[in-house]
Formats: sequence, C-alpha cells, structure tokens
Amino acid sequence: MIHVHNLVFAYPGAAEPAVRGIDFEVAEGEVFGFLGPSGAGKSTTQKVLTGLLKGYQGEVTILNRAISAWGSALYERIGVTFELPNHYQKLTALENLRLFAALYAGPTQDPRALLELVGLAEDADTRVGAFSKGMQMRLNFVRALLHNPTLLFMDEPTSGLDPVNARKIKDIVRRLQADGRTIFLTTHDMNVADELCDRVAFIVDGEIALIDSPRTLKLQHGRHLVRVEYHRNGATAQVDYPLAGLGANDAFLTLIREHPVETIHTQEATLEDIFIATTGRSLQ
Repeated sequence: MIHVHNLVFAYPGAAEPAVRGIDFEVAEGEVFGFLGPSGAGKSTTQKVLTGLLKGYQGEVTILNRAISAWGSALYERIGVTFELPNHYQKLTALENLRLFAALYAGPTQDPRALLELVGLAEDADTRVGAFSKGMQMRLNFVRALLHNPTLLFMDEPTSGLDPVNARKIKDIVRRLQADGRTIFLTTHDMNVADELCDRVAFIVDGEIALIDSPRTLKLQHGRHLVRVEYHRNGATAQVDYPLAGLGANDAFLTLIREHPVETIHTQEATLEDIFIATTGRSLQ
C-alpha cells in the first residue's frame, strides 16, 4: 500500500534535512503509527506521501504507483486530515463539506450523515468561524471521508478534542479499518497509537529508531513490574518490584508481612516509556 525507501527531504535553506534516509512499508488494511516529538519529521513525511512536498530524494510508492506518477488523481484515492483545521470560516459546516465534495469526480457520502457521525449535525448550518477548535477538528476529520478513500493520512486526529469526542474518533478509525481501509496515523500521543495501531515507527531528528507492533515493543523493551501501595507511618507509600522472581523477593515478602497493603497491581511499560528509553528523547 505504501513503500518508502531512503526518503530524504530538506527544506530550502535548512542546515540539515528534515527527513534523513528513512525506510518503511505499510500493508493494506493496516493502521500504521508514525510517532515522535514535534519537529521530528512526522508531518514532513506525511506531506511528501500526500504529494504536498516535492523535491525529495528516494523512492515513494503509494497504492502501487510512484507518487510522482499520480498527479491529481491521487486525491480521488486518499483522504487527508491536517493537524490544524483549515476550513472556509464564513461558510457553514454543511457548505464546507458540499464545496469539497464538488471537487471529486466520483461519488461522495451524504455530508449530513458525516456531520452526524461526529456529533455536529445540530451545527450543520453554523458558520465554521464560530466553531471551537475541537469542532473544527471533527469537521476536518469527516471532510477526509467524503469520497470514501482507500488510504487515509491522519495527522493528530484527536488533538484538541475532549475525551468523549476523542473516543468517538478512535471508534470511527477502528470501523474504517474493519471496512478494509489503510490508515497512516501521525501523532505524538502514544496512548492513541497504543490503542489503534498494528505497528508503530519511532522517528527522531528525521530518522526512524524502531518499527514494530506495540505489543512486541513492550515485550522486548519494557520492564514488567508489580507496584505495591501500602501504609507506613500514617501515610501511603508505593514501591515497584520486578515481576520475575517476585515470590522469592525478600524485600517484597518483608513488606507485605510488616505493612498493611492497600493495593498490588502489575505495571506495564507504556509506548512513551519505551520511546524515551530507546531514543533518549521526550515527546515534548
């Protein structure tokens, strides 16, 4: 579905390339997460893959065709959500969707049904300039679905959303995958990636550090711990112990024997923990 080999991209006048010789593939029907901090090269890579940036080096194939050979026909097959909303502010939500639907040669979905999908049906006739950022992000999301694209590029799709609407977007992403769509998800939110992605790539300073499934990364790089919360000197304290060999751990056995225990539960490494441990960088 997507094949990238030795991709390099440098902005004019920049001292260093934004993307430095990266390689990866995305299979049909996969949700592939492209993860890293701001400035890592995530959005630059997505812009190359969607034909918005030219002048790159390397090989980029989308839907079994070199991206340089697609031309405008590419946009009949892919959908793109951007990190920042970009709508016509003086038009209503419904007018925005109808305007963009008219740009496609093929059939499009009912715009009112799409607004209903993300909880904007009652705001269909409201000018987008009066929308909150979260509302604009939801409109941005469904605009990418108008023409039933085979391949979706999503840049921070839950950014600016409250937990309820973030959950709604994630549920839609799952349904899209179940329907056979392929999704390239760019984010710095490791929780979103962990929930949605079949595989993830960690990118730092324009280079890919790791690619694998979240589960495999946790097994290979994560620490498996047991956290004990207990009462000591009238206060609650907590301590972590390695899960392996816990039954023979003298410190653990002494603690549970000598102190009132409040909770005991396992602690699994998060993708953010693994990202920091393997790259030495934070996500900020």
